Amino acid sequence: MQFTSLGRSGLSVSRLCLGTMNFGPQTSEPDSHSIMDSAHERGINFFDTANMYGRDPDTGEGRGRTEEILGRYFAKGGGRRERTVLATKLYGDMGDWPNEGKLSALNIRRALDASLARLQTDYIDLYQFHHIDRATPWDEIWQAIDVAVHQGKILYVGSSNFAGWHIAQAQSAAAERHFTGLVSEQSIYNLATRQIELEVIPAAQHYGVGIIPWSPLHGGLLGGVLRKDREGKRRLEGRAAEAVQQKRAQIEAYEDFAAELGHEPGDVALAWLLHQPAVTAPIIGPRTQDQLDAAVRALDLQLDDKALARLDEIFPGHRTAPEDYAW
Repeated sequence: MQFTSLGRSGLSVSRLCLGTMNFGPQTSEPDSHSIMDSAHERGINFFDTANMYGRDPDTGEGRGRTEEILGRYFAKGGGRRERTVLATKLYGDMGDWPNEGKLSALNIRRALDASLARLQTDYIDLYQFHHIDRATPWDEIWQAIDVAVHQGKILYVGSSNFAGWHIAQAQSAAAERHFTGLVSEQSIYNLATRQIELEVIPAAQHYGVGIIPWSPLHGGLLGGVLRKDREGKRRLEGRAAEAVQQKRAQIEAYEDFAAELGHEPGDVALAWLLHQPAVTAPIIGPRTQDQLDAAVRALDLQLDDKALARLDEIFPGHRTAPEDYAW
């Protein structure tokens, strides 16, 4: 396994981050525990979750279930918690009563204690804001985080789904308090969705914030979706079918190029992210052991300059950012 620092921090994390969103709704608890053990065996030490994960998409029930699955995994002992750089998130409403969501000082305190109880641990390595809170000032947010850090409940802080100016705002307010501030940003980032190259990545690089991409295969569109459809392994319908239709020419060219390289499309998509200098670790969210095994293959896939240029031709990015808007 390859390791790198999380942003400008001294924390070493694996180049792949194990996402746990499927644990509970899609993957049973025994299988989830098995996948986590297998991730450790492969050297993956970076696990990501959120207090909202585990909820049933139809009923909305089950918020917090995924953290509970991780908590029972850590309770097995055997160094499982000690080997894990544990990241979780807060923001979404965990109930219907006021102050059960967002980033007020009150919710930060309550949400953190609730996550610690579900995770059966006394500290979070990386506590992340799942979304910007437009109603709460940064002075209040950082004061609440500062208290939690001094209590030993949080070691590092990250963001998710922030704009570039949100990162700048957060870091400026943190600097006034002589506080470390953000060390990471989770954003959707993949070959087909490269908007964060405009301002989020330049801001993150300026402030020493590591990028943790989520949805590295763009909901499966970069995982060989057309071939799987032809082979009857995946039925294209609903939003997936619409997305494929919008990008069909690009996806066809991409799958053909992956075949020329002799690799699976999903491996190429992950490898491309690992070649981006701002990226710390893409989040992989396996539902099965086989999906975990497939993701790990990408670590050994080297893309030369010619291959990277061809991928840029198929899925154009923003290579002149942040000056894209200027002449």
